[in-house]
Amino acid sequence: MSGFSFEVKARDGAARTGVIETPRGEIRTPAFMPVGTAGTVKAMFPEDVRATGADVILGNTYHLMLRPGAERVAALGGLHEFMNWPRPILTDSGGYQVMSLSSLRKLTEEGVSFASHIDGSRHMLTPERSIEIQSLLGADIQMQLDECPAIPIAHDRAADSMRLSLRWAARSKRAFEEKAHPGMALFGIVQGANFEDLRRESLDSLMETGFDGYSIGGLAVGEGREEMFRVLDFTTPHMAADKPRYLMGVGKPADIVGAVARGVDMFDCVLPTRAGRHGQAWTRVGAINITNARFADDETPLDPHSACPASRDYSKAYLHHLFKAGEYLGAMLLTWHNLDYYQQLMAGLREAISAGRLGEFIAGFKAQTGEERL
Repeated sequence: MSGFSFEVKARDGAARTGVIETPRGEIRTPAFMPVGTAGTVKAMFPEDVRATGADVILGNTYHLMLRPGAERVAALGGLHEFMNWPRPILTDSGGYQVMSLSSLRKLTEEGVSFASHIDGSRHMLTPERSIEIQSLLGADIQMQLDECPAIPIAHDRAADSMRLSLRWAARSKRAFEEKAHPGMALFGIVQGANFEDLRRESLDSLMETGFDGYSIGGLAVGEGREEMFRVLDFTTPHMAADKPRYLMGVGKPADIVGAVARGVDMFDCVLPTRAGRHGQAWTRVGAINITNARFADDETPLDPHSACPASRDYSKAYLHHLFKAGEYLGAMLLTWHNLDYYQQLMAGLREAISAGRLGEFIAGFKAQTGEERL
């Protein structure tokens, strides 16, 4: 098994395209990672996820630790074998989900104690336990445990939270060095809310500790696109140039395009799958709601030029009917289409950066979708 590495192949302004090497295959960047919360990308077969162009998917530590349990997954051969996905998997730390359980959890220096949303059983998630779970799952890329407070937040509260995350980062790295297998990677997470001094302090400390990649956390939590881009503008220029940069939980296509232009390499979001299950399709001209009455007699497909069968071979009228009739196939087809759209967007970004024409690509994207500031 070869190790973990990252190489930038081309740049266009702040944007980069490159390749992350892992023991289970390459990840072409900029990359979008479909979210496989509980060991499955919802409504999708793994081979169809791969066929859209996805090189890596995301698994959820919190959900898998509760059901079926990390030790059980490990005994069954690890998450890759368990879910029939032989390519790279990135796992989050579980911290975001635990922190969202505000009425069910208690935060201390040691970690977070919480009650399961499934059966009320009590659990303790520490930096060490998070890394142990991710290693048992067999994750190729793992995340440190961090606290992710909501924005807006007072500066002193954001500083305390960020420094707790830094202490947890150091503990996560020590645990990773003890528990991880060769070829696995660990990413640190930059916190600090929307305060430039705190983001710099967090990033400088993480880079001094040393990680295989650096994630930008604490965004896409309701602060708005303009504020998110402002934080990226003063954060990404200072991030290690030779390590992957991962913006967690983002996002809408326009969010991704704008973040790529600011130097981000990796993304994940539940949006394309969740939207697909609820009748929303992302298209070249923006998002549409297939349940709207205007599609009841529309014989055209979502994208006649797509190689994806879900996009090309079914009329909007048929998709409209499936959702109105409550048929599972509707959610499956729209999810498939959305994931393919996202992967084609990433492929277009990679090609544009390689050719030195990202500005032209962004101008075309804005003209088609009606988006303004990116």
